[in-house]
Amino acid sequence: MDHLFTVSGQKATPVTRTGLAAEGLEERRDLQEWVIAHPQVLGESVLVVTAEFDRWADSDGVPAKDRLDVLGLDATGRLVVVELKRRRADRDVHLQVITYAALVSRFDLDSLAQAHHRFRKNRGETVTEGDCRQRLLDHVDGEWDPELLRRPRLVIIAADFPKQVTHTAVWLSEMNLDIDLIQVGLWKAEGHLVAGFAKVYPTPEVEEFTLAPARIGSEAAALKIKERSRAQDAVRELVSAGILPDGTRLRLRPQHRVTEEIRQAITAWAAEEVGRTTVRWANTTTDQLTWDADGQSYSAGHLTEHIFTTVTGRSPSSIQGTTWWVVDADHVPEGVDPDEWAALADTDLAQLAKQVRGDVSVGRDWTDFHTVLAAIPSGRWTTYGDLATAIGSHALPIGTHIANCEDCPNAWRVLTVKRRVSPKFRWLDSERTDTAADLLRKEGIVFHGDMADPGSRMTPEELSRSLSG
Repeated sequence: MDHLFTVSGQKATPVTRTGLAAEGLEERRDLQEWVIAHPQVLGESVLVVTAEFDRWADSDGVPAKDRLDVLGLDATGRLVVVELKRRRADRDVHLQVITYAALVSRFDLDSLAQAHHRFRKNRGETVTEGDCRQRLLDHVDGEWDPELLRRPRLVIIAADFPKQVTHTAVWLSEMNLDIDLIQVGLWKAEGHLVAGFAKVYPTPEVEEFTLAPARIGSEAAALKIKERSRAQDAVRELVSAGILPDGTRLRLRPQHRVTEEIRQAITAWAAEEVGRTTVRWANTTTDQLTWDADGQSYSAGHLTEHIFTTVTGRSPSSIQGTTWWVVDADHVPEGVDPDEWAALADTDLAQLAKQVRGDVSVGRDWTDFHTVLAAIPSGRWTTYGDLATAIGSHALPIGTHIANCEDCPNAWRVLTVKRRVSPKFRWLDSERTDTAADLLRKEGIVFHGDMADPGSRMTPEELSRSLSG
């Protein structure tokens, strides 16, 4: 971040840049604690396993002197090795972090559980080693895979990086070693210190188009990480969009990366006991699925892999768990229109996230949709479903977009299929006191109770004509 300002209306005042060393802040006492308290600076869904770890020993049992700043575990099952520097990084800092990566690559679940237990105990928590072991298992989105532990991701955090380090990071990435360089900055603003963390390598463009295909040498490990990451992204998008109400029932439908023989075996096994085929959705940051078979909460990937392993006796190489769970349209959530909900029948979580991504993300061009909305005249109304049909979408993303869009014209003229104003409708102007129904009545719409007269409804065909001129 090159420039930082405090703003008050039209006035922008530059903020003075400073540094950790200049402010008397230390790596272990301060920077390390920031990272432990906010592990999101290391990437998505990172659990801090331990810090200040120095319990290494060589083959003769002689303790090593190396001290690992922070060790994390991400949701794909990879370790995250973190080296911290409060000043400009040393020219050979990458050698330090590679050494730590080599050391931790020999860790297994037991040694990680022991390290996590000592870490939490030293910080005043009352936990058992068994609790810590289970916490590690629960954090991973899927079955525990020792092979993934052998390929940790490296993170170096420093105030700046010399060219020797950045050049080496590029080369290491091209050689399939996953390494991130994160710059920590410090500013003084109105008597307060403000810290910021920015990834300077790899940038999103480099990561997507140059490094992503070569992240992991093992094709099986790379595919597993890719599928787990894809599942995490899909779930985050669904939770963020709020498209599935809490309590939505989903059904098991094995399909991704399984043979017909295994699919039939899973289907037969699931039919043996009530509850094995259904889960309930919750809009939470982790473990969104509650399995009716045992009442426990799982991530989509974890539960899918658990079912696969239970039936086949082996761990799957790579399964996208979000493709195995489909919307059960026979169970309509409270407050949702049945006809609109029926449009989601048999849509799996991955498909639903793809539709949400296309309709709700910033990158989508909503020009056609806004054109259709603008064509709804005073005295007419339409439904979310009619609009979805006109532009080739479906009702729920349409409603999500309207609720968050500042440029949607005539939004009050869009009703549910039951001819009612959506209970989620809100004016963007929070000071407005009239309702959408009040305005529609002023425009000439007749209401029978709380339902608009069907004779004023614009059909999908009429709406589509606005796109053709």
